[in-house]
Amino acid sequence: MANLAENQALETADISRIMELIPHRYPFLMIDRMIEMNQDISGVGIKNVTINEPYFAGHFPNNPVMPGVLMIEAMAQTAGGLVSNYLGGGSNENYIVYFMTIDKARFRRPVGPGDTLYFPVHLIRKRANVWKYRGEARVDDQLVAEAEVTAMIAPGDQP
Repeated sequence: MANLAENQALETADISRIMELIPHRYPFLMIDRMIEMNQDISGVGIKNVTINEPYFAGHFPNNPVMPGVLMIEAMAQTAGGLVSNYLGGGSNENYIVYFMTIDKARFRRPVGPGDTLYFPVHLIRKRANVWKYRGEARVDDQLVAEAEVTAMIAPGDQP
């Protein structure tokens, strides 16, 4: 893999490109940018957590904590954007990602306003139209959450 990094620049995606790759929109779009996209092998998404996030109004008003399930969703969105890009996705209508499983989820510490989350994802395996990734959530190189996520990629015209 080191040779790939030396011989080929990793792709990136700004918010406009992410919105072309996956169908999620505010308030459920959980990643702001992708700073690494290595085919369908690995990638890194970023979320800048702000006090303006809608979930902080109720989770929790006097001690804002990002829900762990949303960190897992962000891992899955990072993996979904990676796969859609790898498959040549230029419009989120080309492919839709259906969440299938979440395994080995662990939460290490709370995340709140002012934190920048990094979501590195790494391919575990793929079979036909099913991809499985190991994802992490990190703040300042500290592991705050982790999980394995599996999803099925289907044509965008499916109900």
